[in-house]
Amino acid sequence: MPSSNSTISTSTVTGPTARNVFKLAWPMTLKAIILHGTVVIDAYLVSALGETALAAMGLAAAIAGFVLGAILAFSNAMQIRTAQAFGTGDPVFLKSVLAAGTTLSLAVGLIGLLAISAFGGSLIETIAPSPEVADLSRSYLAVFSMVIIGEAIGQSLSSHFNGCGQSRIPLYSFLLSLPINVVTSIVLIHGYLGLPAFGVTGAAMGSAIAISVQVAFLIYRLDRLDGKLRHVPGWRQANFIETLKRHLAFSLPIAATFFSATFATHVCTLIYARLSLNEFAAMTLIAPWIMVGGTIGMQWAQATGIIIAQLLGRGENEAVLDRFLGSAWRGAFVAAVVVATVYLAVCLSASVLYADLNAQTRAVLFGFLPVLLVLPFPKGSNAICGNTLRASGDTIYVMHIFVWAQWLFRVPATALAVLHFDVAAIWVLSLLLWEEFLKFPAFHRRLFRGDWKRSEITE
Repeated sequence: MPSSNSTISTSTVTGPTARNVFKLAWPMTLKAIILHGTVVIDAYLVSALGETALAAMGLAAAIAGFVLGAILAFSNAMQIRTAQAFGTGDPVFLKSVLAAGTTLSLAVGLIGLLAISAFGGSLIETIAPSPEVADLSRSYLAVFSMVIIGEAIGQSLSSHFNGCGQSRIPLYSFLLSLPINVVTSIVLIHGYLGLPAFGVTGAAMGSAIAISVQVAFLIYRLDRLDGKLRHVPGWRQANFIETLKRHLAFSLPIAATFFSATFATHVCTLIYARLSLNEFAAMTLIAPWIMVGGTIGMQWAQATGIIIAQLLGRGENEAVLDRFLGSAWRGAFVAAVVVATVYLAVCLSASVLYADLNAQTRAVLFGFLPVLLVLPFPKGSNAICGNTLRASGDTIYVMHIFVWAQWLFRVPATALAVLHFDVAAIWVLSLLLWEEFLKFPAFHRRLFRGDWKRSEITE
């Protein structure tokens, strides 16, 4: 049976509200923000070894990042499917999603490791600026392979807990592993406590130890809360293979959406490099803020999607669904105000935050403000629509909106703006806003049609 601490209660008359979204979203948001910060911490720890070590870690992390991104993409799909299963109250469905999702995540991780083993060495040789960087990068990547396997398990278990409304457990696992990662990395990088100094490879060792602790904690909590699922007989489909195929069919459009977004962002970043030095520096500075700010709205939308999936799995009536979505949407507007306020503070305090930079760079950064103040609102509303439609199983339509908006508009428009028309950076950044405006009618028209409210979670 589902975990006892559910996100929503069957005894409520009016159904869940934005308060329920907040309870689910804040641990997910905090974990995501800390995760972004961990990348900065790892780079800081290795930076003491010099530019060569830092370049080696950056190169290895970029290669491993493709595999980790794939794992994360499929875990997002598992999160929605788990919420559907949790809503039905069917332990066979819940067990099937957990087993199929974890198997798929491990398969993605292993395929990624095979690809790294086959092509990673030659890729590093081609990209690395020196043989020393290549050697250090290979050593780091060899140890980091353990992290990939750990993340494959950890992300699937985190998706299970999030889908069941237990979003604090993945946050607790991360708060447990983060200090372990920092302390063990420092010790192993520099060779403290009588241990050898492993240099940049020590950072990978610290990450491997930390993810091992994180996974152990998640397995322990899974056994305590849902260990009874081991004894549930049968599968959602005729057998496990058919169950796995069904889970893969559900997951592929969602995963493809995340792959496309990541790849499109990388391509656009490469194009930004053709801007003037000051403009590219300003784009580089604002990108992490947009990413962190976007995390707030995205996690709110994902939490909304989880609860929608639970409600659909439970077979709630349309009035409950409408009331909840209206409340969640108002909450998304508040989240957008918070994000816009953060952007405002960053731009107004640029002379303090980035005092060492050229005045022209800070002027470009301040010039981004009009776009940044508007961007969170259509982006947040589109995210609510997308996650709601995904929760109802309308994953292919959502995929098409994202993929075509990225590859028929944002990427070619960015290339034309930068490479051909040589427009100012503010207009290049505004393409992010125009992309959201382009997606807006397609998302909202589909949502307001209301078919998602009549979806039946039967497969």
